[in-house]
Amino acid sequence: MSDISIRLIAPSGYPYDPAAMTRGVSRLREAGCAVDGLEVLQRTEQRFAGTDAERAADINALATMEILPDIALVTRGGYGASRLLPHLRYDALRKRLADASTLLVGHSDFTALQLALYAKSGLCTFSGPLLADLGAESCSEFTWQHFWSTLTSTASTAAWSDTATTEIDVQGPLWGGNLAVLCSLLGTPYFPDIEGGILFVEDVGEPPFRIERWLYQLHLSGVLGRQRALVLGDFSHCQPGARDNGYDLAAAFAQIRAVAGIPVVAGMPHGHGTEQLTLPFGAAARLRVANGRAQLDFSGYPHLDRPAPASAVENP
Repeated sequence: MSDISIRLIAPSGYPYDPAAMTRGVSRLREAGCAVDGLEVLQRTEQRFAGTDAERAADINALATMEILPDIALVTRGGYGASRLLPHLRYDALRKRLADASTLLVGHSDFTALQLALYAKSGLCTFSGPLLADLGAESCSEFTWQHFWSTLTSTASTAAWSDTATTEIDVQGPLWGGNLAVLCSLLGTPYFPDIEGGILFVEDVGEPPFRIERWLYQLHLSGVLGRQRALVLGDFSHCQPGARDNGYDLAAAFAQIRAVAGIPVVAGMPHGHGTEQLTLPFGAAARLRVANGRAQLDFSGYPHLDRPAPASAVENP
């Protein structure tokens, strides 16, 4: 049995699917984890999981808790994290968490907090499944296994198929997240200045022209040109509209490849799809592409010094 402690945090949307939250908590407990912070699942303030003050307090509490959890797990995404950024205690969080093994995990709107915590506190967090994902009716074995293998190891790997014909071998800090959220913080104090990085992006429910526009924003602002590579994750439900006249995601990505001036690698299983990687934001990484395969290795990130649950629990 595991003795891993998990505290739930809810920086964004309220849990509109309570059944998924219940399943997620049950799966974690059946795997031997202790789960607390369940009170955040009862909070609702308009579209948010509580007031701004309550949601900011979920994060700031990590600076003062007598006993820190092993994992601070985000319940779900949506919107609302950006409203918290001016209210976080960055210095206190850095002092308490820099040498601690508490791992903050989430994705989607959580990208805003990841960017800010890295820019202002130098903290490495994890882009990975939400409680809502772990509580899906059919929890992905791939997602579960990569979540635990990454969080309990000093190094981890992701591999997938890629159609690139040019071989790639680059190294740099791994960073990124949801494309819309990432671009929303450009030009703010909460956007990290990362040189020579491996930038990954994903999104959901956006038309291809909007995806291209955001990627152009990264390109025209100089962010893309300062990276070693751009990695495209899942872009779920990003379909062209009636007036797009054949312009689709493939056309948008081809255009970015033509102007970016850096390698663009597609197909990484990460984002709002069923299968999700767990990726340490800020960790040292190496990306290689050859013979139709891409491999991303990352290491040197905070991790749990204890074994993971033996296997994914049965889907109830």
